[in-house]
Amino acid sequence: MARISVLMGIYNCANTLQEALDSLYAQTYQDFKIILCDDGSKDDTLKIAEENAKKHPNVIVIKNERNMGLNYTLNHCLEYADTEYIARMDGDDISLPSRFEKEIKFLDEHPEYAVVSAPMIYFDEQGEFRQGKGKGEVSKKDFVRGTPICHAPCMAHTAVFKDVGGYTIDDKLLRVEDYHLWFKIFAAGHKLYMLNECLYKMRDDRNAIARRNWKGRRNGMHVKHIGYKMIGLPWYYQIFAIEPILKYFAPKFVYNYFHRKGLNK
Repeated sequence: MARISVLMGIYNCANTLQEALDSLYAQTYQDFKIILCDDGSKDDTLKIAEENAKKHPNVIVIKNERNMGLNYTLNHCLEYADTEYIARMDGDDISLPSRFEKEIKFLDEHPEYAVVSAPMIYFDEQGEFRQGKGKGEVSKKDFVRGTPICHAPCMAHTAVFKDVGGYTIDDKLLRVEDYHLWFKIFAAGHKLYMLNECLYKMRDDRNAIARRNWKGRRNGMHVKHIGYKMIGLPWYYQIFAIEPILKYFAPKFVYNYFHRKGLNK
């Protein structure tokens, strides 16, 4: 039986999905299964997923009846996760070959941690443009400025995800569902850890202005407001909850500068 279930919510990623899956097939640690959930794609995403399932017995394909959003889609994947650990992966990113080997080694050797993740290398069609940094064990104050660990490269104890109810399905948490999940896990008394080595490449847009929208920034403020309370941060930290709104109104060059520097959470 596999030890890791890889949760992949896929939506309109036909141009990148095969490359993402190939990066999993190339892992140095192979004791895993992949759960692909199509969230109502309009392109050939589902077809590519099903073709992979025919070739690889460890690939499972499920689908939503209609587009439901990432939080619902990942919970759908979670229903099929019957392994000791779960890992995340997006359909347009790349896992470096030793990712699973190093993450599962850490969790096996440090059972006191519920979740481990790693910094990411950010890239686009022009190449790599930023590299993240690890910070070790996550503290309460690490939640103040933004999500304390990277979501897509994470690996976690399956029981912990299920014990906190998985991802909360709420329109006010779309695009920040991971941040809210970390709040829930930390509030439940579990420990999180960020490795120092980059083990994942995230396809991103260095021109971040293209992805800026009011709903995402409003949701960012909302998750901070409720999350700070969940983990017991003093009331005066609520001033940081308005940071996503301030960045929404920032001039384009300022916004993109923060994004390139990794400060635009």
